[in-house]
Amino acid sequence: MGIGSVFEQVFRMGRNMLLTRLLAPEAFGVMAIVYSTSSIVDMLAEIGVKEAIIQNPKGNDPRYINSAWWLGFGRGVGIYAILFALAPWVAKFYGNAELTPLMRTALLSIIFLGAQSSKAFVALKEMKFKRWAFIQNGGGIFGSLIVVGMAFFVRSVWALAIGFAAENFMRCVISFVICPFLPRLELDRESIKSLLTFSRGVFGLSLLNLIFARTDVFVLGKLYPAAQLGIYTMGIYLIQVPISFITNVLAQTLMPSFAQIQEEHSRINRIVIRVTSVIVLLGMPALIFVALSSRSILTLLYGPRYIAGALPLTVAAVVALVNLANSIITMVFYATGCPQFHRRCVLIMAVLMMILIYPAAKEFGMAGGQIAALISVIAGYAVQFIRMKHLTRLDFGQYAKSFPLPIIVSCLVFAAFLAIRQVVIVNGVLLNLVLGLLGCVVALSICGKVFLKSPTAEASTT
Repeated sequence: MGIGSVFEQVFRMGRNMLLTRLLAPEAFGVMAIVYSTSSIVDMLAEIGVKEAIIQNPKGNDPRYINSAWWLGFGRGVGIYAILFALAPWVAKFYGNAELTPLMRTALLSIIFLGAQSSKAFVALKEMKFKRWAFIQNGGGIFGSLIVVGMAFFVRSVWALAIGFAAENFMRCVISFVICPFLPRLELDRESIKSLLTFSRGVFGLSLLNLIFARTDVFVLGKLYPAAQLGIYTMGIYLIQVPISFITNVLAQTLMPSFAQIQEEHSRINRIVIRVTSVIVLLGMPALIFVALSSRSILTLLYGPRYIAGALPLTVAAVVALVNLANSIITMVFYATGCPQFHRRCVLIMAVLMMILIYPAAKEFGMAGGQIAALISVIAGYAVQFIRMKHLTRLDFGQYAKSFPLPIIVSCLVFAAFLAIRQVVIVNGVLLNLVLGLLGCVVALSICGKVFLKSPTAEASTT
């Protein structure tokens, strides 16, 4: 699964490098509005079919699978119908008539996503990760190839719109090829009841998550030109791609694992502490690389006109690290059948984001979107940990030991290399990238050596 995800992300990165040279930044800004609008309705109607199948002990029952497919497909068709009707209103709000046909084309992907074979989720539940990798990553790779091919012939935002729909269409087709499933025209009442019970736990949660994740795009899209929004979204996308990859791999492996040991709280706590330790140990040195080399990364990958996205990229890296550590606790909530425990965390994040985004954007410019997100996610993380403490009796002292060493060492190394860059003028993109990479390696080496000699590492191994 990891290999498949890496291949997909490599294709996506190569696709973006080509597209930023073939298409104007305005195209990415317009599509950011399309994605965000669809996500609002999509997440409002979220019923958690995949998570319900993985978590439920009867998730591989044919009657349960069939009922889950009809619920997912019906949801997809309903959401598309709503978005089809809303498209002209969104276009009028942003003063861009082209948004109407773009949305109606790109968002066909929602129907394709809902029509995926439910047995693909069973494969994930049973940890048959190779099948899931072929479906998810194969669809992503085919979609990237279609987008690039379209961009050479259609030098406009339409290449992105058609490619977005094609990606989930390919996932749908591949899911039925690898995990054959023929929906039956009958619904099992008990299975529907079980699915809807789980759905109540996630009701509203995805919408709140969407508000937190997309409020910056809506507000910045109203305050700044589409070109600047495109630079901002492509900048933060650089960090969201690898974090999305890591989060997906962790979720697809840890959630089935937690579901199988959902009654063994002490074992769950050990896994949470170990995984969080590794995340922080690797993540903090990686932040040094991003902070020191963000301008050079953007120049190398997208071209010099995207340098304005350097500060948003750096802050987005911090947001991503905090969110990644927080996601481990979220996986426990879902795996134990308590997705509603995650709702309070997301509610706080969404409310704070709505309160902070406008003043932050006015004060700090485009970077204000990520600064507001950082404050919000830290507050949500704190609330989530408190809830986790009540659920599994997670010890704060043991959990907190994961943080001080990597944070202190990384901050000291960053300060030292920043001073070096001020004294010794580093010119050139590649030289700056080497300096950032060297800082990352130094911090990682120090953290790794100290960590391996610490009592925490010995206790973890035991």
